[in-house]
Order: sequence, then structure tokens, then C-alpha cells
Amino acid sequence: MQIEIINSSGSNTVCTIDITPSSTINDVKSCIHKKRGKLYPDRQALRLEAKSKNLKDEETLQSLGLKNGSRLYLKDLGPQIGWSTVFLAEYAGPLVIYLYVYQRPWIFYGNLGSGAEVSITAHIAAACWTFHYAKRLMETIFVHRFSHSTMPLFNLFKNCSYYWIFTAYVAYHVNHPLYTSPNTLQVYGGLIGFLLSEVGNLSIHVALRNLRPPGTKKRSIPMPDGNPFTFLFDYVSCPNYTYEFMSWLSFTIMTQCLPAGLFALAGLYQMSVWALGKHRNYLKEFSSYPKGRKAIIPFIL
Repeated sequence: MQIEIINSSGSNTVCTIDITPSSTINDVKSCIHKKRGKLYPDRQALRLEAKSKNLKDEETLQSLGLKNGSRLYLKDLGPQIGWSTVFLAEYAGPLVIYLYVYQRPWIFYGNLGSGAEVSITAHIAAACWTFHYAKRLMETIFVHRFSHSTMPLFNLFKNCSYYWIFTAYVAYHVNHPLYTSPNTLQVYGGLIGFLLSEVGNLSIHVALRNLRPPGTKKRSIPMPDGNPFTFLFDYVSCPNYTYEFMSWLSFTIMTQCLPAGLFALAGLYQMSVWALGKHRNYLKEFSSYPKGRKAIIPFIL
């Protein structure tokens, strides 16, 4: 049968393809790619109507009620880049930038940086920052399973700018020759909180990975497992974000550094937006989803 592919603006026909009723949306994307070379499958979003939701790759034309002469609307998502590539770039940058500023280069501190003693808090902060982003890089390579293989290329520049600029801002202040460390109890209390939160964050990422078999897009209700750090699933939909915020809150307490606090708050805002979206999707997708859960902050948000 023939399917007409219309630009999502409704202005013109992109192409017409010959395909069987049992074919999937992914098959349709492959046919479009053959006819319109630059529109590779990851760059395409297909819809039943110009303003309707995007169709899933695994849906068949028959199940969607499409017949000979039916139309599908195509939205060009623009140039794409792999999720893992974006993550590696946005996490490698903070690792390199922080460790560079940690050396107190002349370009940042002039002659001040060469003689002043580095506080134990600055050493601990550098170790924590390094541990966090090294962990994120390892998780990207060995733990995460992405439901989508790509994201818009623009996200590479947006995400990297956020992480890299904030890193330079925080590192400049924590490693400044005039930086004053808080008391020992506060430093080591913040350190313990940071390490526990990092273990919790990793535990959630592993639990989420185990929900999705390799090579699939299967989605299940996340629940606590034998790992005690996963207990937060009883209270929030996205405990990985909860632990992430707790890490940077603990880092802020440990360093008593205002830029670190701003980084923690900016992260909380963005992660709250993501968590609320995921929470709504869970409620829509699973009728048995626990109604008492919040999105990111237990009992509050």
C-alpha cells in the first residue's frame, strides 16, 4: 500500500512510500531515509496528525488503522548526536577544568596562586569532584541504557556550557588562595553526606538499568530491591535526582561555598522539571503505579 508523508507544517508532501500493512513506524522511517537521504531515522518524528504525539517505532501501520492512501506527518528533528557522546563530553569537561583550576594556574590567580597553602578542604573537594565525574563517565560507558539513541545536536553545546561554566565558577572559589575553610566537623560531615549520596545515586542507576533488558525499550515500575539505598523508590519516582541534589548539597556544606550552593539549586530546579515529567508519564503508563510517591523530594514535590 502507499502512504503519503506530509511535512508536519502541512505545507507539502515529503515523499510517497510503498509499504506493507504489517510494517512498523521504524520501517517507514527507513523508507523515508532511502528517498530523502539527510532524513536518517533518528532525525524523524512521525505523527498521525500534524500536532499529535510522536508515534513509537514498534507500532505497526495496521495497528494504527492506516490504509492505502493514508497520510503520516513528518517532523524533522534536526541534526542528532548520540546520548552517550553528549554525556561523555559534558562530564569529561568538568573533570579536566576542575583539576586544572585546582593547580592554581597563573591565568586564574596571578602571583597569588604560587605561594599560598592549599587547605585540606580544597584537597577533599577536588577529590570529591573528581570522584563524582569519573563515576558519571563510568556509568555512561558501563551502566546506562538509553531509551533513545540520539538527542538534538544543540543539546551538546547547551549541556556542556552549563556544566563547564559552573565547574570553572565553583573551582575558582574553592581553590582560591584566600578561600577560608569551615570547621572540621562541618567539612567531614559534608564529606560523609556526599559519599553516601554518591553511593545512593549509583545504586539507583544500577537498579534502573536492571529494569531494561539489553537492546529493548521495555519500561517497568521501579521498585526497591535488596540494596538499602533503593528504599527511596518508596517515596519518589526519581531517587537518582534526589541523591544527586543531596550530593551537591553536601558538597556545599563541606566547602561553605556560595557558587557550589548555586550549582546545587540550579541542578535541583532542572532535575525537578525532569522528575515531574517522568512522574506524570509513570502515572499515565501504569495504572498500578504507587499513588503516594512524589517526583523528587519525599512528601513535598
